[in-house]
Amino acid sequence: MDLRIFTEPQQGASYETLLTVAKATEDLGFDAFFRSDHYLRMGSADGLPGPTDAWITLAGLARETKRIRLGTLMTAGTFRLPGVLAIQVAQVDQMSGGRVELGLGAGWFEEEHKAYGIPFPAEKFARLEEQLAVVTGLWSTPPGEKFSYDGSFYQLVDSPALPKPAQSKVPMLIGGHGATRTPRLAAQYADEFNIPFASIDDSERQFGRVREAAVKAGRKADDLVYSTALVACVGRTDAEVARRAASIGREVEELKANGLAGSPAEVVDKIGRYGAIGASRIYCQMLDLADLDHLELLSSEVQSQLGSSLIEQSSR
Repeated sequence: MDLRIFTEPQQGASYETLLTVAKATEDLGFDAFFRSDHYLRMGSADGLPGPTDAWITLAGLARETKRIRLGTLMTAGTFRLPGVLAIQVAQVDQMSGGRVELGLGAGWFEEEHKAYGIPFPAEKFARLEEQLAVVTGLWSTPPGEKFSYDGSFYQLVDSPALPKPAQSKVPMLIGGHGATRTPRLAAQYADEFNIPFASIDDSERQFGRVREAAVKAGRKADDLVYSTALVACVGRTDAEVARRAASIGREVEELKANGLAGSPAEVVDKIGRYGAIGASRIYCQMLDLADLDHLELLSSEVQSQLGSSLIEQSSR
């Protein structure tokens, strides 16, 4: 089971804060540092000092880290033209020495589009499908050959399809709760399928849909990595759990029901139950980025137990 750190900088984080968390992520042995792609805070957070751009952030982190994977959950398709996005991601992959992963979604938060003058089209999913075709098509075109695409939303003519990423294939993440189109798109393009903030039962159903779609598309169901994203709120004592829940404006019992909350033992058990339905990767959403002790606890008391605990759970 891979544990990855997932941040929401639009809620309030400078680049320096993100750099500190990313370096701690690497030092503490986590697999990856991921971030959201939003330009407007949500809920009651003040969002100060203001938004940071996902791919500019990851470009900086690519030069400041050495081992961890870097990526987005999820890049908003409404923010960038697919040809430009292919260039950006390829460049950051080169800058990182081949450690980038691209989560790409349709975009959904209309208020942030209004706030920053970004068009918010009605046909977002159809655009996402073309964006995936363009990005993967540009990267897979052999050097020296040209790439053209004639879609309803995007047209490319004789593109040199450069630059290329450092990796022979940048892992592509697709996620969501949709019952039909999302599994089909994942089966066609994804290396990893992610379902965020879902119960074990809902996650199992969605994993099953994606598995069926993969087989229908001529792939093996296990060709894809299956993952989830859950808010983390871990403490050595009940008081510590309550303090961390209060710091992010949440209730302990709600977090225990819907996230990874409680003692390290409780969280390891919850992760094991997700592992039992096929998840092999967990994105731990860390909402209080100033609480580095939380990261250390997650590493020393949760991540360190996963191997043996999951083996024991699978044998029950």
